[in-house]
Amino acid sequence: MLNAAREWFGYGSGGHGNAGHSHSHGSEEGGHGHTHGVMDPTIATTTRGIWAIKWSFTVLFIAALIQAAIMAFSGSIALLADTIHNFGDAVTAIPLWFAFMLARRKPSRTFTYGLGRAEDLAGLTIVGLILFSACVAGWQSVQRLMNPEPIGYLGWVAAAGIIGFVANEWVAVFRIRVGREINSAALIADGYHARTDGFTSLAVALGAFGVWMGFPLADPIIGLLITVAIFGIVWQSARAVVTRMLDGVEPGVLDEIDHAAAHVAGVQAIHAVQARWLGHKLHAELSVQLDTSLTVAQAQAIVAALKAELFEHLPVLAHVSIRIEDADQGTAPAAHAHHHAPDPFGVNCALAEGRLEIVDTPQGERMRFTLFRHAEGLTAAVVIDRPAGPETLFLLPDPADHHHLQSTDAPAEPHEFDARLTLQANGTALDLPFRMTEPEGHGPH
Repeated sequence: MLNAAREWFGYGSGGHGNAGHSHSHGSEEGGHGHTHGVMDPTIATTTRGIWAIKWSFTVLFIAALIQAAIMAFSGSIALLADTIHNFGDAVTAIPLWFAFMLARRKPSRTFTYGLGRAEDLAGLTIVGLILFSACVAGWQSVQRLMNPEPIGYLGWVAAAGIIGFVANEWVAVFRIRVGREINSAALIADGYHARTDGFTSLAVALGAFGVWMGFPLADPIIGLLITVAIFGIVWQSARAVVTRMLDGVEPGVLDEIDHAAAHVAGVQAIHAVQARWLGHKLHAELSVQLDTSLTVAQAQAIVAALKAELFEHLPVLAHVSIRIEDADQGTAPAAHAHHHAPDPFGVNCALAEGRLEIVDTPQGERMRFTLFRHAEGLTAAVVIDRPAGPETLFLLPDPADHHHLQSTDAPAEPHEFDARLTLQANGTALDLPFRMTEPEGHGPH
């Protein structure tokens, strides 16, 4: 029964929980909250996602209208706050829809990037409206606490709370089902949020019961509690909207770009990576370092492969600009760009998948294991066979990038050796032998 309850609230295997640790592609990186005014790209760019938003809007809007009508003749402050809450959930779709219409217009000589920013303005407008409504609900609740007034039609008020609960539960089931169909973590998260909102509506019925039992302050107290919940939504939504307006992106976006580049043969390093949202579409640009001995056709083929990999990893990516730079151009390469180092060792086993290599860092050369996938609690070490005895390098998590396990010391010269990578996790240990060989013409340095 406990597991069923956890699943219902979104903490079971079908919700957000994940027993292992793996890196997914797309917008699921970093998770999603419930933010009014910022619609997740995986929803906005799919027909089924927009269809789900339309029906959710319709059901919540009808429920809010019914609640508003009952609130008008009952005088319940708790019902007023919940009505504002449900209206806020519903009407966010309206300005966003107009913004989507504007965003579809082609770029012009004035708006060379199109009108995708209209979505940010719509989001800011929504946050402002919800903030104003929350202030009204809070003021009314405080006034009713200071000057209690009787409320009538308690049965109708309780019924309005139950209607709000049923509407939110229907929206929850609907969003979760469609979210799983289109593999949208954000829509599933919105579904579980709607399920939580249903209990806010049930609190209205609880307040009506309290008044009926002879505690008239139950109604404004419930109204204040709902107002606090609305202010929480305002803060979360404002933070998300302003971040996008200032060209901020989720950290997982840049991680996914690095991840995609690691899958392309011939890419020595990427750097100067930038990304920003224009509406619900992502635009990115980066520099890529290639071998100077490549022909133009070979370099173009690698860039084309990188673009294809980026579009596959980031379905919301609308445009990417890639600059080609060689190692002699003086641009600061990424930390793993060490063109004199041995070729990387590819790892793909039950405990992890990734790339093991010697890289240049500001502290000097280090052994680094770049992770694409790994088991929870993974530990790693490299044991190098040396004539004087084994050299052991423990690979520790890099605080700057959770995709990297890195040694604290440099591997000794020469960089041509037999070694084994030792992995341990969940009671399982693996030894993976490998050999690193200096590139031709590059001896000890």
